[in-house]
Amino acid sequence: MNKTTYFWFRRDLRLNDNTGLIAALREHSNVQPLFIFDRTILAHLPKDDARVNFIWTQLKGLQAELNTFGSSLRVEHGLPQEVWKKIVEDEKVDAVYLNRDYEPSALERDKAVQFIVESNGAEFHTFKDHVFFEKDEVLKDDGKPYTVYTPYKNKWLEKYAKTNIHVPKPEPELSLHYAKSNFKVLSLSQIGFEKSAIIAPDYRLNGIDDYDLHRDYPAQDHTTLVGHHLRFGTISVRSLIYYAIPKNKTFLSEIIWRDFFSQIMGHFPHAMTASFKSKYDRIVWRNNEEEFAKWCEGKTGYPIVDAGMRQLNETGFMHNRVRMITASFLIKHLLIDWRWGEAYFAEKLLDFDLASNNGNWQWAAGTGCDAAPYFRVFNPTLQMEKFDPNLKYVKKWIPGFNASTYLTPIVEHKMARERAINTYKEALNT
Repeated sequence: MNKTTYFWFRRDLRLNDNTGLIAALREHSNVQPLFIFDRTILAHLPKDDARVNFIWTQLKGLQAELNTFGSSLRVEHGLPQEVWKKIVEDEKVDAVYLNRDYEPSALERDKAVQFIVESNGAEFHTFKDHVFFEKDEVLKDDGKPYTVYTPYKNKWLEKYAKTNIHVPKPEPELSLHYAKSNFKVLSLSQIGFEKSAIIAPDYRLNGIDDYDLHRDYPAQDHTTLVGHHLRFGTISVRSLIYYAIPKNKTFLSEIIWRDFFSQIMGHFPHAMTASFKSKYDRIVWRNNEEEFAKWCEGKTGYPIVDAGMRQLNETGFMHNRVRMITASFLIKHLLIDWRWGEAYFAEKLLDFDLASNNGNWQWAAGTGCDAAPYFRVFNPTLQMEKFDPNLKYVKKWIPGFNASTYLTPIVEHKMARERAINTYKEALNT
């Protein structure tokens, strides 16, 4: 029996421009693609989770592509360590290929799987694919990591200019190296899930050219919707950057932020659960559960905040400008721990990414690297007047909105702003 080489799909759900997969196909002639629905992760999700639905849909697409090559996608449901233990003990496995995942829990999981694979005589190969530059590729001249974005971006661009990375051309001959197999994709019900009312949208790149002119206006519906596709790897970050570089510097900067926060997670893992700047852990949060519930439900009495939260709850998406406004409101106006908001976004966002979600929430809270100063408190009313002057966005997500009869604000802006600044000062001066 020929030995099998496995490629393990995770955050890279595509066949084209997939670093680890292409390497496996170039170096081996019997490559079996595999995806594992991790029970540890699924156990904490609602049964109609839209992201699980999105993954499942992408797996069906991969299956259709692989079928044209006489191959198929093997889908398992269980604990990755146990799945791999059974595979390498029951089968003749030559090697396992995968693209690297940088989240702390993923690093532990992959280390355990590597031990299992190698202990059974198979090779274990990992590749860079999810980010453009990994944590140690863009460093200061003294070898230390950047903690401020702008100099990091400048070094990133300098390093990019010296690379010769392009979108690879398809290599049809590699399709002959897929294993001949006839696996079926598990149904949603087989993994304990059901169809979601939220359907993740396709990305659209036609708005990149003038992205900088429209990105702050939520009613214009001008976003690329590429976030969840990057999160699950249905589009290559290299392809996106290669496409964006000649078109719009502002959009490119947003992609570089993704690498920046990823390297922060790699160099400073403590920031995933605590303030990047430890002195901010002294803040005494109010953490009023009733007010938090109103924020979650979009019933704060501030229309732009409520519209954003309702958009998130209904679609799994929120416009980036509105993300900043809603986050600032929760932290500064209500003095609720940023980790509460971070966890809620992690539960709801289609494009949830640990490094970026954490980095952006700590930016809003003033607790993170290169964060907004603590005394910067968005005025949600002025933000609405500036970025949604005709209330088109507000009215879309709050049907029948009428300013004169709308909910009474749960907190008065001036008082809340002063309370927040004083609370921060007290914490930082102790």
